[in-house]
Amino acid sequence: MSKLSVLADFWDFLRVRKKFWLAPILIVLMLLSLLIVATQGSALAPFIYALF
Repeated sequence: MSKLSVLADFWDFLRVRKKFWLAPILIVLMLLSLLIVATQGSALAPFIYALF
């Protein structure tokens, strides 16, 4: 199963069940995970950790 099909299934779930309030939560979680992966082992890591 590809990642795009998972996103398409999730979008169909949101559309059919009218649970659009889940979309911002998912977006924030994905952005935080991207931030963690992007700063892993970089010089910016101490500054990112200071924010939290």
